[in-house]
Amino acid sequence: MSALFDYIVHQHGDRQWGHVLDAGTGVTSMRWLRHLPATRLTAVTASGAMAKRVRKAGGALPDQARLVVGNWNDETLLAGEQFDVVLADYFVGAIEAFSAYQQDRLLHRLARLCRDRFYLVGLEPYVLYKPSDEAGALVWRIGRLRDALLLLAGQQPYREYPEGWTRRHLEQAGLRILDVRRFPIRYRARFIDGQLDMCDDRLPLIRDAALREALANQVRALREEAHEAEQRLGGLRHGFDYVITAESTVR
Repeated sequence: MSALFDYIVHQHGDRQWGHVLDAGTGVTSMRWLRHLPATRLTAVTASGAMAKRVRKAGGALPDQARLVVGNWNDETLLAGEQFDVVLADYFVGAIEAFSAYQQDRLLHRLARLCRDRFYLVGLEPYVLYKPSDEAGALVWRIGRLRDALLLLAGQQPYREYPEGWTRRHLEQAGLRILDVRRFPIRYRARFIDGQLDMCDDRLPLIRDAALREALANQVRALREEAHEAEQRLGGLRHGFDYVITAESTVR
Protein backbone atom coordinates (compact mmCIF):
# COMPACT_ATOMS: atom_id res chain seq x y z
CA MET A 1 0.00 0.00 0.00
CA SER A 2 2.86 2.41 0.70
CA ALA A 3 3.85 2.23 -2.99
CA LEU A 4 0.45 3.63 -3.96
CA PHE A 5 0.67 6.48 -1.46
CA ASP A 6 4.28 7.19 -2.44
CA TYR A 7 3.11 7.44 -6.03
CA ILE A 8 0.40 9.94 -5.05
CA VAL A 9 2.99 12.09 -3.26
CA HIS A 10 5.17 11.92 -6.38
CA GLN A 11 2.25 12.95 -8.56
CA HIS A 12 1.42 15.86 -6.27
CA GLY A 13 4.96 17.19 -6.49
CA ASP A 14 5.48 20.68 -5.06
CA ARG A 15 1.80 21.60 -5.01
CA GLN A 16 0.25 22.68 -1.73
CA TRP A 17 -1.99 20.08 -0.11
CA GLY A 18 -4.27 22.60 1.56
CA HIS A 19 -7.53 21.14 2.86
CA VAL A 20 -7.66 17.38 2.15
CA LEU A 21 -10.80 15.26 2.09
CA ASP A 22 -10.46 11.51 2.71
CA ALA A 23 -13.85 10.51 1.30
CA GLY A 24 -13.87 6.97 2.72
CA THR A 25 -11.32 6.86 5.47
CA GLY A 26 -9.77 3.83 7.10
CA VAL A 27 -6.84 2.97 9.31
CA THR A 28 -4.36 2.76 6.42
CA SER A 29 -5.23 6.03 4.72
CA MET A 30 -5.40 7.93 8.01
CA ARG A 31 -1.95 6.74 9.06
CA TRP A 32 -0.59 8.16 5.81
CA LEU A 33 -2.59 11.38 5.89
CA ARG A 34 -1.40 12.22 9.40
CA HIS A 35 2.06 12.86 7.99
CA LEU A 36 1.06 15.02 5.04
CA PRO A 37 1.78 18.77 5.26
CA ALA A 38 -1.94 19.57 4.89
CA THR A 39 -3.37 22.67 6.50
CA ARG A 40 -6.62 20.83 7.29
CA LEU A 41 -7.89 17.26 7.04
CA THR A 42 -11.48 16.01 6.87
CA ALA A 43 -12.01 12.25 6.98
CA VAL A 44 -15.41 10.64 6.37
CA THR A 45 -16.66 7.14 7.11
CA ALA A 46 -20.16 5.69 7.05
CA SER A 47 -19.20 3.21 9.78
CA GLY A 48 -19.15 4.12 13.45
CA ALA A 49 -17.06 1.01 14.07
CA MET A 50 -14.48 2.17 11.52
CA ALA A 51 -14.35 5.60 13.16
CA LYS A 52 -13.47 3.91 16.46
CA ARG A 53 -10.78 1.82 14.76
CA VAL A 54 -9.26 4.91 13.15
CA ARG A 55 -9.12 6.74 16.49
CA LYS A 56 -7.73 3.70 18.31
CA ALA A 57 -5.09 2.92 15.69
CA GLY A 58 -3.52 6.35 15.63
CA GLY A 59 -4.40 7.93 18.95
CA ALA A 60 -5.63 11.50 19.05
CA LEU A 61 -6.26 13.10 15.69
CA PRO A 62 -4.04 16.01 14.67
CA ASP A 63 -5.35 19.42 15.68
CA GLN A 64 -6.17 20.29 12.07
CA ALA A 65 -8.15 17.06 11.49
CA ARG A 66 -11.79 16.14 11.94
CA LEU A 67 -13.41 12.73 11.62
CA VAL A 68 -16.99 12.72 10.35
CA VAL A 69 -19.36 9.74 10.55
CA GLY A 70 -21.89 10.06 7.76
CA ASN A 71 -23.27 8.49 4.60
CA TRP A 72 -22.69 10.17 1.25
CA ASN A 73 -26.34 9.44 0.42
CA ASP A 74 -27.09 12.27 2.84
CA GLU A 75 -27.11 15.39 0.66
CA THR A 76 -26.36 17.58 3.67
CA LEU A 77 -23.03 15.84 4.36
CA LEU A 78 -20.30 18.49 3.93
CA ALA A 79 -22.74 20.55 1.87
CA GLY A 80 -21.22 23.81 0.66
CA GLU A 81 -17.65 22.84 1.51
CA GLN A 82 -14.70 22.70 -0.88
CA PHE A 83 -11.42 20.80 -0.66
CA ASP A 84 -8.10 21.33 -2.38
CA VAL A 85 -7.43 17.61 -2.59
CA VAL A 86 -9.92 14.73 -2.58
CA LEU A 87 -8.70 11.20 -1.84
CA ALA A 88 -11.01 8.30 -2.71
CA ASP A 89 -9.02 5.34 -1.37
CA TYR A 90 -10.84 2.10 -2.36
CA PHE A 91 -13.97 4.23 -2.04
CA VAL A 92 -15.81 2.85 -5.07
CA GLY A 93 -15.78 -0.73 -3.82
CA ALA A 94 -16.26 -0.06 -0.13
CA ILE A 95 -19.39 2.10 -0.42
CA GLU A 96 -21.32 -0.80 -1.95
CA ALA A 97 -22.16 -1.86 1.61
CA PHE A 98 -23.61 1.58 2.43
CA SER A 99 -24.76 3.07 -0.89
CA ALA A 100 -25.31 0.18 -3.28
CA TYR A 101 -25.44 1.09 -6.98
CA GLN A 102 -24.76 4.77 -6.19
CA GLN A 103 -21.08 4.85 -7.15
CA ASP A 104 -21.54 6.95 -10.29
CA ARG A 105 -23.68 9.55 -8.53
CA LEU A 106 -21.33 9.81 -5.57
CA LEU A 107 -18.25 10.23 -7.78
CA HIS A 108 -20.01 13.18 -9.40
CA ARG A 109 -20.71 14.58 -5.96
CA LEU A 110 -17.09 14.25 -4.83
CA ALA A 111 -15.92 15.90 -8.05
CA ARG A 112 -17.99 18.98 -7.19
CA LEU A 113 -16.21 19.22 -3.82
CA CYS A 114 -12.75 19.21 -5.42
CA ARG A 115 -10.92 22.48 -6.15
CA ASP A 116 -7.66 21.02 -7.43
CA ARG A 117 -6.44 17.40 -7.38
CA PHE A 118 -8.49 14.20 -7.16
CA TYR A 119 -6.71 10.91 -6.38
CA LEU A 120 -8.63 7.65 -6.68
CA VAL A 121 -7.27 4.27 -5.61
CA GLY A 122 -9.14 1.23 -6.86
CA LEU A 123 -8.88 -2.54 -7.18
CA GLU A 124 -9.50 -4.18 -10.52
CA PRO A 125 -12.24 -6.81 -9.96
CA TYR A 126 -10.90 -10.35 -9.71
CA VAL A 127 -14.09 -12.38 -9.22
CA LEU A 128 -15.66 -11.96 -12.67
CA TYR A 129 -13.85 -14.46 -14.90
CA LYS A 130 -11.77 -17.50 -13.97
CA PRO A 131 -8.11 -17.00 -14.96
CA SER A 132 -6.22 -19.78 -16.72
CA ASP A 133 -3.14 -19.66 -14.47
CA GLU A 134 -2.95 -21.38 -11.07
CA ALA A 135 -2.35 -18.30 -8.93
CA GLY A 136 -5.09 -16.27 -10.57
CA ALA A 137 -7.57 -19.14 -10.36
CA LEU A 138 -6.92 -19.49 -6.62
CA VAL A 139 -7.48 -15.78 -5.99
CA TRP A 140 -10.67 -16.00 -8.06
CA ARG A 141 -11.90 -19.02 -6.09
CA ILE A 142 -11.18 -17.33 -2.76
CA GLY A 143 -13.12 -14.24 -3.83
CA ARG A 144 -16.04 -16.27 -5.14
CA LEU A 145 -16.29 -18.38 -1.98
CA ARG A 146 -16.07 -15.27 0.22
CA ASP A 147 -18.86 -13.54 -1.69
CA ALA A 148 -21.02 -16.67 -1.63
CA LEU A 149 -20.70 -16.90 2.15
CA LEU A 150 -21.52 -13.23 2.59
CA LEU A 151 -24.63 -13.53 0.46
CA LEU A 152 -25.79 -16.71 2.19
CA ALA A 153 -25.31 -14.92 5.52
CA GLY A 154 -27.55 -12.11 4.31
CA GLN A 155 -24.72 -9.60 3.95
CA GLN A 156 -23.47 -7.46 1.08
CA PRO A 157 -20.12 -8.21 -0.60
CA TYR A 158 -17.85 -5.42 -1.78
CA ARG A 159 -18.26 -4.75 -5.48
CA GLU A 160 -15.12 -3.43 -7.11
CA TYR A 161 -15.23 -1.49 -10.37
CA PRO A 162 -12.80 -1.72 -13.30
CA GLU A 163 -10.30 1.01 -14.04
CA GLY A 164 -12.04 1.84 -17.34
CA TRP A 165 -15.45 2.27 -15.72
CA THR A 166 -14.02 4.50 -13.00
CA ARG A 167 -12.07 6.62 -15.44
CA ARG A 168 -15.14 7.18 -17.64
CA HIS A 169 -17.26 8.32 -14.72
CA LEU A 170 -14.60 10.69 -13.40
CA GLU A 171 -14.46 12.27 -16.85
CA GLN A 172 -18.25 12.48 -17.00
CA ALA A 173 -18.15 14.20 -13.62
CA GLY A 174 -16.07 16.98 -15.19
CA LEU A 175 -12.60 15.97 -14.03
CA ARG A 176 -9.58 15.96 -16.33
CA ILE A 177 -7.62 12.69 -16.18
CA LEU A 178 -3.91 13.37 -15.85
CA ASP A 179 -2.50 9.88 -15.30
CA VAL A 180 -3.49 6.27 -14.65
CA ARG A 181 -1.01 3.86 -13.08
CA ARG A 182 -1.42 0.14 -12.42
CA PHE A 183 0.26 -1.69 -9.53
CA PRO A 184 0.46 -5.50 -9.94
CA ILE A 185 -0.55 -7.47 -6.84
CA ARG A 186 1.16 -10.43 -5.22
CA TYR A 187 -1.16 -11.91 -2.61
CA ARG A 188 0.43 -13.53 0.42
CA ALA A 189 -0.74 -15.61 3.39
CA ARG A 190 -2.32 -12.58 5.08
CA PHE A 191 -4.76 -12.19 2.18
CA ILE A 192 -5.61 -15.89 2.14
CA ASP A 193 -6.34 -16.04 5.85
CA GLY A 194 -8.10 -12.67 5.95
CA GLN A 195 -10.57 -13.62 3.22
CA LEU A 196 -11.18 -17.17 4.43
CA ASP A 197 -11.46 -16.08 8.07
CA MET A 198 -14.27 -13.86 6.82
CA CYS A 199 -15.89 -17.01 5.46
CA ASP A 200 -15.51 -18.88 8.74
CA ASP A 201 -17.05 -15.96 10.63
CA ARG A 202 -20.20 -16.18 8.47
CA LEU A 203 -20.70 -19.93 8.75
CA PRO A 204 -22.72 -19.74 12.02
CA LEU A 205 -25.24 -17.51 10.22
CA ILE A 206 -26.15 -20.30 7.77
CA ARG A 207 -29.08 -22.22 9.22
CA ASP A 208 -28.93 -25.35 7.05
CA ALA A 209 -26.57 -27.69 8.91
CA ALA A 210 -25.63 -29.82 5.89
CA LEU A 211 -24.87 -26.76 3.77
CA ARG A 212 -22.92 -25.21 6.62
CA GLU A 213 -20.76 -28.31 7.02
CA ALA A 214 -20.13 -28.60 3.28
CA LEU A 215 -19.06 -24.97 3.06
CA ALA A 216 -16.82 -25.31 6.10
CA ASN A 217 -15.07 -28.18 4.36
CA GLN A 218 -14.68 -26.06 1.22
CA VAL A 219 -13.13 -23.22 3.21
CA ARG A 220 -10.73 -25.59 4.98
CA ALA A 221 -9.63 -27.31 1.76
CA LEU A 222 -9.18 -24.05 -0.15
CA ARG A 223 -7.14 -22.57 2.68
CA GLU A 224 -4.74 -25.53 2.60
CA GLU A 225 -4.47 -25.47 -1.20
CA ALA A 226 -3.90 -21.70 -1.33
CA HIS A 227 -1.23 -21.72 1.39
CA GLU A 228 0.65 -24.51 -0.35
CA ALA A 229 0.58 -22.65 -3.67
CA GLU A 230 1.53 -19.33 -2.06
CA GLN A 231 4.63 -20.91 -0.54
CA ARG A 232 5.55 -22.78 -3.73
CA LEU A 233 4.98 -19.84 -6.09
CA GLY A 234 6.36 -17.10 -3.85
CA GLY A 235 2.95 -15.45 -3.59
CA LEU A 236 -0.18 -15.47 -5.72
CA ARG A 237 0.47 -12.94 -8.48
CA HIS A 238 -2.80 -11.77 -9.95
CA GLY A 239 -4.56 -8.55 -10.89
CA PHE A 240 -3.71 -5.00 -9.97
CA ASP A 241 -4.57 -1.93 -7.97
CA TYR A 242 -4.81 1.33 -9.87
CA VAL A 243 -4.38 5.00 -9.07
CA ILE A 244 -6.11 7.66 -11.16
CA THR A 245 -4.82 11.22 -10.92
CA ALA A 246 -7.33 13.83 -12.02
CA GLU A 247 -7.90 17.53 -11.57
CA SER A 248 -10.84 19.86 -11.41
CA THR A 249 -11.64 21.86 -14.50
CA VAL A 250 -13.51 24.48 -12.47
CA ARG A 251 -11.30 27.24 -11.08
